[in-house]
Amino acid sequence: MLQLQHIRENKNGIIDALKKRSLDAEPMLSAILELDEKRRGLQTELDATLAESNKLSKEIGMLFKSGNAAEANALKEQTAGLKEASKKLGEELTSTTSALEEQLYQVPNVPHESVPAGASDEDNEEIFREGDIPKLAEGALPHWELAKKYDIIDFELGVKVTGAGFPVYKGKGARLQRALVAYFLDKNTEAGYTEVQPPHMVNEASGYGTGQLPDKEGQMYHVQADDLYLIPTAEVPITNLHRGDMLSPEDLPIKYTGYTPCFRREAGSYGAHVRGLNRLHQFDKVELVRIERPEASYTALDEMTEHVKVILRELKLPYRILRLCGGDLGFTSALTYDFEVFSTAQDRWLEISSVSNFETFQANRLKLRFKDENGKRQLAHTLNGSSLALPRVLAGILENYQTKDGIEIPEVLIPYCGFDRID
Repeated sequence: MLQLQHIRENKNGIIDALKKRSLDAEPMLSAILELDEKRRGLQTELDATLAESNKLSKEIGMLFKSGNAAEANALKEQTAGLKEASKKLGEELTSTTSALEEQLYQVPNVPHESVPAGASDEDNEEIFREGDIPKLAEGALPHWELAKKYDIIDFELGVKVTGAGFPVYKGKGARLQRALVAYFLDKNTEAGYTEVQPPHMVNEASGYGTGQLPDKEGQMYHVQADDLYLIPTAEVPITNLHRGDMLSPEDLPIKYTGYTPCFRREAGSYGAHVRGLNRLHQFDKVELVRIERPEASYTALDEMTEHVKVILRELKLPYRILRLCGGDLGFTSALTYDFEVFSTAQDRWLEISSVSNFETFQANRLKLRFKDENGKRQLAHTLNGSSLALPRVLAGILENYQTKDGIEIPEVLIPYCGFDRID
């Protein structure tokens, strides 16, 4: 959520920056500033009314003590009117404050200056590419056919148990999935991240804190009986571990990693681009979350990006990095880099990680602050990144490592799997 003071002081600059998202923010920001002006006027009027009421109450007490009951009773009539006025002003102030907050929740984050303007993923910028795309033998199969051939993932059984988008991993498929989770977590903890196991459901305040609510309410599974939400990513519970905290300078930076299943009610479509593991309603992911000083957050973003590069190099998967344009940028993000692995059998790039800096946008919602060395309170910067999302990494491994004799296992994963081939 953008800070009100920042909107007051930089309205035109914010409007220009949000044009990168193909958004005309002028009506929205004008409405916010109008509500803010009304709120501040009501607050001033309420404070003055309460002050006058308190002043009269003291005078009434003194008049009763001095024996001037008649004059004191006359003033009591005035205080009754002031109390009624205070009540009405308080109710109007509460209503205006709520309306202002709802308006603020609708404004997306301001894109970083390096974010290109654009309307869709076609306008994203490729900034890095690494790895050789393997030459597969004739008749190479996409991962959903490999999964069936080697009986390692059963999509139909998942439909029977739950529905489309909930696969069942079996045998070496399940072991490979577990190996990837362990490998990712080990790489992250070796890089200085503290491993946590967060809850898989969050309350409404947590959803608002990281920006999933109200923006992505339709994409989240809602357990209505308990008013809890199944997490769409570990970012939500992990970042909310510090909701409302006032951190000390020595607390920063904070670096977490965590593995969770993720649940998303994404509207499915048909075709090869969403088949198999390409788009799921439940999938596993290992996440990175960082809380940083503002001046250090973009260095941290670069470090996270380099860390994901190392993992993909060790897996020997061809990948590229995209800087997302304004139109493809997430609601809460100021700058996002997407990692994509090339699926040789599908002849297309598959997104497997997003690494983002939210600057103060989430921290303002979370009221996540720190005191600097001078005792000044500041909002922290929050960042997160996938390290990595398993389904498309697994799809890339199955497709790019297939041979006529079976599917080879990346060398770095063999100690975790206990086998070097699926056949």
